[in-house]
Amino acid sequence: MNNSIIYALDFDGVICDSAVETAITGWKAATTLWKDMPAAVPQTMIDKFRLIRPIIETGYEAILAMRLLYLEEPIEAIYSDYGDKIQILLQDANITVDDLKKLFGETRDVWIASDLADWINMNPLFNGLAAKLQKLGQQHPWYVITTKQERFVKQILKANAIEQADERIFGLDRNMSKVEVLKSLLKTHPNNTIYFAEDRLPTLLNVLKYDELASVKLIFALWGYNTAEDKALAVQQTFALQQLDGFLEL
Repeated sequence: MNNSIIYALDFDGVICDSAVETAITGWKAATTLWKDMPAAVPQTMIDKFRLIRPIIETGYEAILAMRLLYLEEPIEAIYSDYGDKIQILLQDANITVDDLKKLFGETRDVWIASDLADWINMNPLFNGLAAKLQKLGQQHPWYVITTKQERFVKQILKANAIEQADERIFGLDRNMSKVEVLKSLLKTHPNNTIYFAEDRLPTLLNVLKYDELASVKLIFALWGYNTAEDKALAVQQTFALQQLDGFLEL
């Protein structure tokens, strides 16, 4: 194994195309808070969720996003005023972010317990990623850095025959930002080159603010959850823009 290079990979939008599952879980959770929403999520809502997925950082936000879509908020309005709109929903429902994180995880757990195969099917890996990660594990150390709860990452990787040690999955449970995780990896691997692949432009731009992370090689995953505007802005940055085919060849 070549330990000179280490890969740190985001999960949703880089490894896993989880948008449909996130939308459905978000809808199911929202129906427990807002009783006017029907139990079954309309396909049109899932389609619309894909359009706003790039602005969602953590899964629990899907609960609020699906509520906004149910209330027929236009996609453009959600993009332009997302922060304020979700704050209003939180206040109106008298719930906290911690409440939503708990509800989102529990809603997933119920789905998994009732139909694991269906849940896994709704979380497909991007084409070629399973083979890539199986091979990568033999060549370089790699880590998952995600805002997803770790138990869900483990289940999806296991279902795709990908072995990954628990200590190499940094998820929501650790209460660490991605910047903090990268800093810790630099400390534990001081003589290695770290490549960080991420599909959210704001996350990469945030990493650029930290001088101590200047040695981390950033990869903007164009196949993930980002917009045409994100891609245009990313061209002006110093990091690498990568299509899926290019990433698979690394």
